[in-house]
Amino acid sequence: MLDEDGHFGESIAAGYDDSAADMFRPGAVDPAVDMLAELADGGRALEFGVGTGRIALPLARRGVPVHGIDLSRAMVSRLRAKPGGDAVGVTIGDFATSRAPGTFTVAYLVFNTINNLTTQDAQVACFRNAAAHLEPGGRFVVEVGVPDLRRLPPGQNAVPFQISSTRWAFDTFDVATQAMSSHYVTITDGRAEHRSLPFRYVWPAELDLMARLAGLRPRDRWEGWSRAPFTGESTRHVSVWEKPAD
Repeated sequence: MLDEDGHFGESIAAGYDDSAADMFRPGAVDPAVDMLAELADGGRALEFGVGTGRIALPLARRGVPVHGIDLSRAMVSRLRAKPGGDAVGVTIGDFATSRAPGTFTVAYLVFNTINNLTTQDAQVACFRNAAAHLEPGGRFVVEVGVPDLRRLPPGQNAVPFQISSTRWAFDTFDVATQAMSSHYVTITDGRAEHRSLPFRYVWPAELDLMARLAGLRPRDRWEGWSRAPFTGESTRHVSVWEKPAD
């Protein structure tokens, strides 16, 4: 059974930063913060799924007022314990529907967090929630992977993405419903522990339609935070939509 923190309760929050250590490296964080600070353009930033503050804290250190929305108190408690954690306002709730105080010049979802919303309706609601928070001319930014279905041969529904002597990780896909799950098997002292997290993968064109339903218009799509061109071979994208000023 899930607790009030959803899938990111204490057992996940306790080791989250270590498990995602590569994403906390300056090479992964700094380009995202640079772009988001530029898009904030002197205004306020809103992070959906603020978690332990991987992006929110360095963005706040750049002088951008940051507010986050997150369901997990366990994750937010880690943010609060870090230097500067008290500078980031947080609303506890579902980022697809929960409202934060005020308006913002940029709202953002990073590191595949849009996939944490496991239904199309919830993802559509998320775009509408972002639009409701944005000032005219404000931007909504999503960083997410491109579904890796080309690696699925007929009759197979699993794609491994990490294999070592002590840790196996793989994604499973249901191509009929766009449901997917990430599975992690960790071996400690000869004992294997399995955990899984549910997601819903989403295509770039589908995200554009969700943005249109929310009254947002496409502005940019890149392969990543370095702003390299997005192509048919890209494995992820950073997309930006804008709330019309008129």
